Amino acid sequence: MATAEINSGICGFSATVKTEKEGSKVRLSIESECQAIQNLAAELTEVDPFQEITFRGSGPRSLAMGAKHCFHTACPVPVGIIKAVEIEAGLALPKDATIKLSK
Repeated sequence: MATAEINSGICGFSATVKTEKEGSKVRLSIESECQAIQNLAAELTEVDPFQEITFRGSGPRSLAMGAKHCFHTACPVPVGIIKAVEIEAGLALPKDATIKLSK
């Protein structure tokens, strides 16, 4: 099981994504106190990892569900979902990704 713990920043919400590979699909369990992410989680319960890592065809479902449910385009949760899926499917190694912001 791969897990992503995502701190979304100034909104104060976080999300935990847990993944489990079952055959050619990856099942998702997403928890957050953010209502938008809860709505995303209710609809995005399973993905094809090869669809998640490309913009070809219909592109990643995680990003499509982010566009549908998230209020802020810079929400890092959809990308965090993709990172966890990549790791669970053996398409990437686990390594933290960060964005450091300042003014």
